[in-house]
Amino acid sequence: MAQSFDMVVIGSGPGGYVCAIRGAQLGLKVACIEREHLGGICLNWGCIPTKALLRSAEVFHLMHRAKEFGLSADKIGYELGAVVQRSRGVAKHLAGGVGHLLKKNKVTVIMGEASLTAPGKISVKTDKGSEEITGKAIVLATGARARELPGLEPDGDLVWNYKHALQPPRMPKKLLVIGSGAIGIEFASFFNTLGADTTVVEVMDRVLPVEDAEISALAKKQFVKQGMKILEKAAVKKLDRAKGKVTAHIEMGGKTETHEFDTVISAVGIVGNVENLGLEKLGAKIDRTHVVTDEYCRTGVEGLYAIGDVAGAPWLAHKASHEGVMVAELIAGGHPHPIKPNSIPGCTYCNPQVASVGLTEEKAKAAGYEVKVGRFPFIGNGKAIALGEPEGLIKTVFDAKTGELLGAHMVGAEVTELIQGYVVGRTLETTEAELMETVFPHPTLSEMLHEATLSAYGRAIHF
Repeated sequence: MAQSFDMVVIGSGPGGYVCAIRGAQLGLKVACIEREHLGGICLNWGCIPTKALLRSAEVFHLMHRAKEFGLSADKIGYELGAVVQRSRGVAKHLAGGVGHLLKKNKVTVIMGEASLTAPGKISVKTDKGSEEITGKAIVLATGARARELPGLEPDGDLVWNYKHALQPPRMPKKLLVIGSGAIGIEFASFFNTLGADTTVVEVMDRVLPVEDAEISALAKKQFVKQGMKILEKAAVKKLDRAKGKVTAHIEMGGKTETHEFDTVISAVGIVGNVENLGLEKLGAKIDRTHVVTDEYCRTGVEGLYAIGDVAGAPWLAHKASHEGVMVAELIAGGHPHPIKPNSIPGCTYCNPQVASVGLTEEKAKAAGYEVKVGRFPFIGNGKAIALGEPEGLIKTVFDAKTGELLGAHMVGAEVTELIQGYVVGRTLETTEAELMETVFPHPTLSEMLHEATLSAYGRAIHF
């Protein structure tokens, strides 16, 4: 007889395990099906291990700057294997924590590959055979994987995807990174800091193309200062692979040139994991590999929801987690608020860090807003100077008529931590008045949030 559950979650990434735990907290009988690793891509092959690698690169970079701080450090070096081992250890620790949390909340975990056979019915292929289960509600949290373009397919030797780059078989000497979104630029930053001669190719007109143009330009300036080569409005048309080298055919400005590299990282986006789930048979709509949903993550098929990367942009773990909570509460009979995409922060952990929330200046103007824009540079902040991090900028975009904070954009040290101040402000529907009246502690980087608000209204004190 098939096991029966109130809610079945397929996938255990951030959205999946959070959804399962919240459902269990609300008294639902919950099962979570995972085909590979508890914690999904984020904990095992994405957010967490990449940040561990980047932390090693950051410390390595600071060691080279020891003299600036009155310190000495001799024979500075690294062991790539040890750096990777630390990263994998961090990922393993957190993935184990997910298993503990699911068990603690009495969520039934089933390791296997799921497919939907009928509304409310799931067949799971496990290492012991096939298992049939039913769920009054089913939540798809199957995530996404790296996009592969014809001719640029990774082979794990000369051409890598993110998984290969997280466990590199060698340190690249001459590296090509295709794509300058968060994944591409983070790997470029890591390997460049450790000494790789790094070239980044971006098909759009600027690196980090989803960010505010001014922030992208400042980030690019720092990347180039660190030795990266940045090629914008460029495309890799072909890769010729030979023993120990790759010849890339790069088209730029109507001309194609060839350049040799020993390693290529392809970071050209992601595709949703929608295959072999039986979605088409149930009538779920799929658009460019992502399940189509409404603002409450409902697919249009009774009792079927989709959250996280498989449900489309923004492809962020924190967005998936909040969707998971929302859906669990909806299934349990609650009345949660839908997620507001424009209030979801984006963070890129390169050096310098980049973070943003809401509309860019360009998009705000295109949407018809009359805007007030504030800017405050890191060089005007005492804590930034004390940290030895004077390069950076905080930028705010306000509605000139209402004072609404439309967007905030940052580049510089620790901005991935700072952005949350403005995120809370947007959630609380804060205007410039409340931000101006808020007392920020001194000396902190957070004071720049205050100054960037004051700046938009011609009241900045320290610059």
